Amino acid sequence: MGITAMAAAALAAKQPNPQMWLSAWLLEGAVAFALGGWAAVRKARAAEVPVLSGAGRKFALSLLPPLLAGGLLTAALDRAGFMYALPGLWLLTYGVGVLTAGAFSVRVVPVMGLCFMAAGAIALFSPVSWGNYLLGAGFGGLHVVFGIIIARRYGG
Repeated sequence: MGITAMAAAALAAKQPNPQMWLSAWLLEGAVAFALGGWAAVRKARAAEVPVLSGAGRKFALSLLPPLLAGGLLTAALDRAGFMYALPGLWLLTYGVGVLTAGAFSVRVVPVMGLCFMAAGAIALFSPVSWGNYLLGAGFGGLHVVFGIIIARRYGG
């Protein structure tokens, strides 16, 4: 997910208008969601447990409401012409979702959620021109760094 987010940041930066920029990031969101789902199914099969039972179900039910809220707020902010707030909103709501869902995962996952929330807070109060870079650093860099930590310490 982190690698595709870095690619999306590069692609979005080249878009000629805000709507194309938004389209690039929304496409990345769909790709990331699909990759995350595929990884969850793969991990559940390896552990020989149903993907949506026990901790997996609790993780999904904790992650999805903040993502849904972020999606609805994205539509409202886009409609109102406040797209400059989207990087902060996305990083912050994703961070909230990861933090709460992380209660049903390994200890480093809630820390990752806090890092996303911090990146979102920085994005909310940074110059607008930093937004795309912060999205790339957050969704790209944080996923890569924490993915490596989780893979090494917990086997994926």
